[in-house]
Amino acid sequence: MEKDQNQTEIKNASDEKEENLGSETSTNSEKEIQKEPEEKNPDEKILELEDKLARTFAEMENQRRRFEKEKDDAYEYGGFAFAKEALNLIDNLERSKQILSNDESLKNSEALKKTLEHFDIINKDLISIFSKNNIKPIECLNKKLDPNLHQAMMEIEDDQKEPGTIIQEIQKGFTIKDRLLRPALVGVSKKLENAVKKDDENKDNLENK
Repeated sequence: MEKDQNQTEIKNASDEKEENLGSETSTNSEKEIQKEPEEKNPDEKILELEDKLARTFAEMENQRRRFEKEKDDAYEYGGFAFAKEALNLIDNLERSKQILSNDESLKNSEALKKTLEHFDIINKDLISIFSKNNIKPIECLNKKLDPNLHQAMMEIEDDQKEPGTIIQEIQKGFTIKDRLLRPALVGVSKKLENAVKKDDENKDNLENK
């Protein structure tokens, strides 16, 4: 009986050893498969390299164009900030003219007349210098409001003008080449309130007939 028991134990140990060996063999085979990925054929490798090369060239071309644009913008609009600040000269001249013109002690005097003439000469010279550098005033009076060029500051009742027409220039606007340097501050026309009421009454009367 002891003999049979010993033989059984030997057999079980042998089976367990075979199972462990089989498991190790399977694991080793999986590792070998993972370590040895399928190699690409030469044509696939060439296509992959061509694709990478094309992407690299495209990226380099995009960078070149971006640098060219930045260089052109720096050349064309490098004085943008300076030009915007220089507009204060024109504004201050205009304010000075208004202050002097409204001074009761100077009204109708020869001194005021000559001073205003000198201010006009300086203003024209400044506009001329700006124009030579492609900084030009925006024409706005009697034109339709354009949000790209004008900024409406007030509405003025005027039944003679079409609504939205610029009838007052509060501050002159300027462009530099094809860019807006600053918008013109303007007053635009709107219909008289009484006229609007009359139009509404006429419509009601027509509808009731």
